[in-house]
Amino acid sequence: MPTLDAPEERLRKFKYRGKDTSMRRQQRMAVSLELRKAKKEEQALKRRNITNLSSDPASEQLTRGVSLNLQEIINGVNASDPDLCFQATQAARKMLSRERNPPLKLVVEAGLIPRLVEFLKSSLHPCLQFEAAWALTNIASGTSEQTQAVVESGAIQPLVELLSSPHMTVCEQAVWALGNIAGDGPEYRDLVISSNAIPHLLALASSTIPITFLRNITWTLSNLCRNKSPYPCKKAVKQMLPMLFQLLQHQDGEVLSDTCWALSYLSDGCNERIGQVVDMGVLPRLVQLMTSSELNILTPSLRTVGNIVTGTDHQTQVAIDAGVLKVLPQLLMHPKSSIQKEAAWALSNVAAGPYQHIQQLIASAGGVPVLWLDEFKVQKEAVWTVANFTTGGTIDQLIQLVHSGVLEPLVNLLTIQDPKIIIIILDVLSLILKAAEKLSEKENMCLLMEEIGGVDKIEALQLHENPQVALTALNIIEKHFCEVSDFRVERRRGEPP
Repeated sequence: MPTLDAPEERLRKFKYRGKDTSMRRQQRMAVSLELRKAKKEEQALKRRNITNLSSDPASEQLTRGVSLNLQEIINGVNASDPDLCFQATQAARKMLSRERNPPLKLVVEAGLIPRLVEFLKSSLHPCLQFEAAWALTNIASGTSEQTQAVVESGAIQPLVELLSSPHMTVCEQAVWALGNIAGDGPEYRDLVISSNAIPHLLALASSTIPITFLRNITWTLSNLCRNKSPYPCKKAVKQMLPMLFQLLQHQDGEVLSDTCWALSYLSDGCNERIGQVVDMGVLPRLVQLMTSSELNILTPSLRTVGNIVTGTDHQTQVAIDAGVLKVLPQLLMHPKSSIQKEAAWALSNVAAGPYQHIQQLIASAGGVPVLWLDEFKVQKEAVWTVANFTTGGTIDQLIQLVHSGVLEPLVNLLTIQDPKIIIIILDVLSLILKAAEKLSEKENMCLLMEEIGGVDKIEALQLHENPQVALTALNIIEKHFCEVSDFRVERRRGEPP
C-alpha cells in the first residue's frame, strides 16, 4: 500500500478539472490514504466466535464437556467412537475460543484440521458438525497461513453444504466460517463464490431467522463484496445486489452497517461498477443513513456516496437528486475529522462536474463555505473543492465565489508545506484573475489581492525550492502584477522609508 503522504496518489483520488483533464474522471484509488486511516472505524475482516452459544435443539445430548489437554484432544479426534470425537472436538473448540491467546498455531500444527473437516460431513451427528464448524471458524479467523490450512484441507465445500442443514446453529456457524475464509482476500473469496455459497446465503437471508443469524449472513455477504484485485465477478454482484437493497431497509444497526460496507466495496471502482449500485435505487436510503448518529452506519454510507460522486455526471446527478447536497455540508461540522474529510472530498467531486452541478451546490450549500478553508483538518479537501469550482464554473459563479470571501483564506494557505496544494491554489488565483480581466475588473481584483497580502506571498513563492511552484508564481506576477512589482521597486529606490 502507498504511504500516507504520497502526493501523486492523493492527486488521483479527486476528480480535477485542472491541467490534466484526462485524469478528471479517472476511477477512484483503492483505499483513500488520509481519509481512511482510522482503522478502528473500518469493518472487521474476520471474527472469532468466543461466545457460549446454545446447542442445536436436535442435539440435546451435548455434555458439559471434559477438560482435555492437547495430546488427549489429538487422540480423541482421531478415535473411531463418535462420542470421543465429539468430546475432543468440543474441547478443541473451547481452547480456540479463549478470549486471550487462543492456541491457533498449536492446533494447526497438531494436524487436527483434516479431521475437523471430515466431521463437517457427519450428518448423523449435528453436535459434532457444530463443534467442528465452530473450531474451523476460529482457526480461519487467524493469520492468512491458518486460513490457508483450513481451505487446503477442503473445508469450503462441506461448509457450503452445511448452509442447507436443518439445524440452525450448525447452519449459522457454517456462515460464520465462510465469512472468515472470504475475508482473507480475493482468492478465497472467489473460491467461496465458485462453490455456490451465494444462493444458499440469499435463501437464508430471505427466511425467518433470528437477528443474530441475519447479522452473520450480512457480514459474510459484505466479505464476498470485498477486495478489488480483482473485483468479485459480475454474476456474483448481480446475485447479491437485490438482497443488499432489501437489507438496506432493515432497522438493525449492525445489518445496516455491514450492508453499507458491502455497497461501499461494490461502488469503489469504475463507472460501470458504480452504475450497478446506483441502478438498484439505493441512493435515497444511503443519503438518509448519512444523517445517522451512529458512526458505524454514517461512515460506510458516506463512503458509498463519496464513491458514487466520483462517477459520471449522470451518476452524480442521481446522488444530487437524492438530496446529498443537503447532508454533506452539515457533515463538515461533524466532530470526527475523518467524517469532515470524507464529506469535503465528496463535495469536491460534485464541484468537478458541469456548471449545472456547481449551481446546485451553490443553491443548496450556499456556495463553497469559506469556513472550510479556515478549518485545518479539511483545508486540503476544501482547496480541491474551490479548484474544481473555479475550473468548471461560469464567470457568474466565479464572481459569487469571490464575493463569498474565498480569496483571503485561500491566499493564507500559500504558506503551507505542500507544493501540490500550493500549485493548485496558484492555478485558482490565476483563473480568478483571468475572469476579472474578461469583466474589465482586473485592476480592482489586483488591488484586493494586494490588500490581503496575496501579492507578497506570490512574489515570495518565486524563490520556492520546488521549481514548479516558483515558475507558476513567476508567471502570475509577470502576467498580472508586473506593474505593481515595478512600482514597488521604484518606490523603494526613490522614496524615503
